[in-house]
Order: sequence, then structure tokens, then C-alpha cells
Amino acid sequence: MRTIRIELGHASHDAQVGANILDRLGELAHDAGLKPGSCAVVTDATVEKLYAARVEDSLRKSGFTPAVISVPPGEASKSFPTLELLYDRMTAIGLDRNSAVFALGGGVVGDLAGFAAATFLRGMPLVQVPTTVVAQVDSALGGKTAINHRHAKNLIGAFYQPRLIVADVTTLATLPDREFREGLAEVIKYGAIMDAPMIVDLERDLDSILARHPDLLEQVVARSLAHKAAVVSADEREGGLRKSLNFGHTIGHAIETSAGYGSYFHGEAVAIGMVAASRLSSKYAGFSADEASRLQRLIERAGLPTAMPDGWRSDDFLRALGLDKKRAQGAIEFVLLDRLGHYLTKSLSPDDIVSSLS
Repeated sequence: MRTIRIELGHASHDAQVGANILDRLGELAHDAGLKPGSCAVVTDATVEKLYAARVEDSLRKSGFTPAVISVPPGEASKSFPTLELLYDRMTAIGLDRNSAVFALGGGVVGDLAGFAAATFLRGMPLVQVPTTVVAQVDSALGGKTAINHRHAKNLIGAFYQPRLIVADVTTLATLPDREFREGLAEVIKYGAIMDAPMIVDLERDLDSILARHPDLLEQVVARSLAHKAAVVSADEREGGLRKSLNFGHTIGHAIETSAGYGSYFHGEAVAIGMVAASRLSSKYAGFSADEASRLQRLIERAGLPTAMPDGWRSDDFLRALGLDKKRAQGAIEFVLLDRLGHYLTKSLSPDDIVSSLS
């Protein structure tokens, strides 16, 4: 098991990464200072069948009394009606401010359960237990919690740090192929913005990663989390450095929103967004055509889409782009590459972005 420390003063916590550590969840939660007693395990119907029983058993052995709350799988669950369902169940269970919420699942569950934990009783302990690649390498760490609004993804949310992250890489073995591959977009992103040698390693090891070798998965997850931990520790609230993690996300989020939540997986939209951002990088940051092609080839080898969807230049796309959370005074602080492993930002208007991609 590998431990990554996220240094955030009073909100500092550990991310534990390893194989078959789900059965140690109760022990790890106890060691992190969570109090035994009633707790909620928020999951989705798919993950519930696979892992809820193991989680319940582990928690009970450490003195917790878990109640499973299951929501429908998919992006549509990041909504006000589903959030209200969580509040109703958490009230019925009789949780108090010392009761923990365990978010067992992918990014949707992590965002939804995290926002519920941040707001129910004005805040209660949260443990992220990610079971997808996207969640393990990215969304579980950093404290971003949110639900979607019909006009924009993640528009309603809060920064709320977990007390612990437990990433068991063996849970990735049960992911459908498409869901596994989409998570690799976030892994590639770390190499693109801050770790050029990681691109070399991914080019070399991608076939074995796609074959889901546990040792390589543990390395990839731990390396990705270490990068994100360093960024979040330096910039928890996205005041500067953390914006680098949005490489590919400005356009990716607009694609997700305009295509309808669920049409594209998050990582698929980010993959398209990274290729689009590479084109913008060539125009505005001097990113070489050879390196842009190299990045695109890696994304394609991972089985991810790279082309903007048909009809992308719609009113819904432009509206979503205009609602990007990094906007200020009519412009978006856009993350670009000047070379692999190094990013910069530039204020671009939505018109600049659209015209450069047309």
C-alpha cells in the first residue's frame, strides 16, 4: 500500500493506494480518526452489487454501523432530485455531525456524496472510496464536490476535503472497457501538463495498463495522485496553479453539457478537449505540431475519441462555454501547452476558441 499525503493544514489527509485494501476500509477509517457508529455508504446500483457487502463488513468489524444508500448510475444522478433523496435517507438514518459519509463509486458518486456531506448538518466527515480510473487518479482528491445544472456541468458545488481517500486498484478490474479507457484521459493529462517523462512511460506501458496489470495500475494511480496532491496542497481553491488541472476540461465540459449528460463519458469529452486545446496551443503558445500529433496518437491508442462531435458549434455549446467557471470579464483563462510537460494560461474569448477550432 502506498500513502500520499495531501498537506492542507487542518484539512490534511492521506490517500491510500493499493491492491485489495477495500477490506481494510474500516481499519483505515478508524486510524484516520473517524468515530465508530452510524454512517452512510453512498454508492450506485452497479457498484453496490460488486462491493457494498465487502465495505459493510469491513466497517462493521471496526465498530461502524453502515447504511447503504444507492442511487442510479450515471451523470444524471448529479442532480437536485437525487441530492434531496440523499438528504431524506440521511435524515431517516439519524446521522449526526460525527457520522461519516463513505462515497463508494466513481466520480458521480464522489461529487454527489461529497456535496451532501459538505451541506448536510453544515458538514460531516467524508471518506472517498473511488472505484473508477477517473475517480482514483483525479476526482476523489482535491475536495471539489458538485451537482450539475441544466446549463452547465458542476455549476452548484463546494470545496470540501475528505478525511481519507482509499483507492483499491483491484476494483478497476470490473470496469467495462469503455469506462476504464476514459479514465486514462486524466492520466495522460498529468503527463501533458507537468510530467513529460510520464508520457514516455505511458507510450511504453500502455498495452500492459490496458491489460490492467495490478502493479502498473498501482504505479499509475499513485503517480497521478502525487501530482494532484502537490498541486492541491499549493492551491486548494483554484486560485492559480490548480487551474492547470483543467487542461482539456473547458471544451470537454462544454461538450458534455451541450451533448446531454451521459452522451459522452467525462474522460472521453476531456480527451477531445485535450486535442482541441493542443490546436489552440499551437496557435497561441507555440506548441509544436509534432508534439501535438504525439499527444493525439497516445490518446487514440488509449481508445479515446479525438474529434469534435458533429454539430458541436451549437447554441448550447456556446452557452456552456460562456458559463465556464474560469471566466472573468468575458474571457476564459484557458490552459495551453508550450511543450509536453509544461503549461501556461492565456485569456481567450469564447469567439477566439470557437473560431480557432472551426
